[in-house]
Parts: sequence; structure tokens; C-alpha cells
Amino acid sequence: MIGYLRLPLSWIAHSDRVGIPLMRVAIAIVFLWIGALKFAPYEADSITPFVANSPFMSFFYEHPAEYKAHLTHEGELKPAERAWQTANNTYGFSDGLGTLEITIGLLTLLGVFSRRWGIVGATLSFLTPFVTLSFLITTPDAWVSALGDAQHGFPYLSGGGRLVLKDIMLLAGGLLIMADSARAFLEARPFAKLQTMTASRTSTAPAE
Repeated sequence: MIGYLRLPLSWIAHSDRVGIPLMRVAIAIVFLWIGALKFAPYEADSITPFVANSPFMSFFYEHPAEYKAHLTHEGELKPAERAWQTANNTYGFSDGLGTLEITIGLLTLLGVFSRRWGIVGATLSFLTPFVTLSFLITTPDAWVSALGDAQHGFPYLSGGGRLVLKDIMLLAGGLLIMADSARAFLEARPFAKLQTMTASRTSTAPAE
């Protein structure tokens, strides 16, 4: 039985050679796609609870404490709420965030061709999920509300909370491509040349 599985198992065992580049492309797609959606009003509206409750971001909004009265469902158009979100700087902030995410996606993708830009993108893609995962602590809307059902609060994640939790995988993937970029950077000249020179000097040094 093992004999029949040896070939596919061998292929799987060496698939990490393409796995890390694929991980880099996958992370880039996530940042590019989600970043582009940040320019759409419905996406900007949907992140309002996270931004309004974040001690690191709420100051970007004009009226963060009032957000609950102006929430809308995805696909729902309410001109009055859209006008409030405009005055709240919801869309201005979301456009800026989208630009940042697209930049991270492009830098991450450049890592396929450039060690220098690749390590920058990989580092940013690794650090960004820490901010997103902090929403589980700062955002009450990340947990099921106490509306009568026994299942509410921790550990019962709401729809938004479940989306945030998935960033754990993005964090792990970012670490992998960051490590791969650092390894490639160190193996490139002049680091490799310096290591060779150091090793040569050590081998030719007279013994005491």
C-alpha cells in the first residue's frame, strides 16, 4: 500500500517549494480585493462598528459614539444614513484604508520578483492582522448580543467576529512569507559574499 502512495506523498512533501509563493499570491489577492472594496459605501458602512470602537482608529470618525443609530444592512440603501456616514468621515477613512491595503497587496505580490519590496510587503501583511484581531477585544459587535438566547457573549462570535477570527490564518501566512523573504534577502549578495569571506578567513587562520 505504501508503495502506491510513495509518489503522491513525495510530491506533497516537496510541494512547499510552490506553497510559499502561492501563499504570497493568496495574501496579495486578499489585500487587493478587500482593499478595492473599501471604496464601496457598503463595505465602508460594514466596518463602522470596528472603527468606532477602536481606541486606535475611532478618532478618524467625527461622531463614533453615534454609529449604532445609523447602521445599514449590506445591499440596503438609506440616503439619510448614507449622508450621516459621509459627515462622519466613514467614507474618507475607508478610502484611505483601502489605499493602504492595496499598497500592502502590491508590495506582497512584488515579493515574487523583488527581495527588497517583498520583505516590506510580507512584514506589513504579518503586522496588519494584529490590528484586525484587536477588534475581538474592543468591539462589542464581534460577539453575539444578549437578546434572549442563552448563547451570547464569549465564546459566541457574531458574523463580524467570525470574519475577524479568520485573520489568524492571515497572520500565520504573513509570518511564513516574511521568514521566506528574510531568508532570500540574507542569502543574496552582499550577505552571502560576506559569509563566504568570513568562512575563508576562519579556515586559513593559524591555529594557536
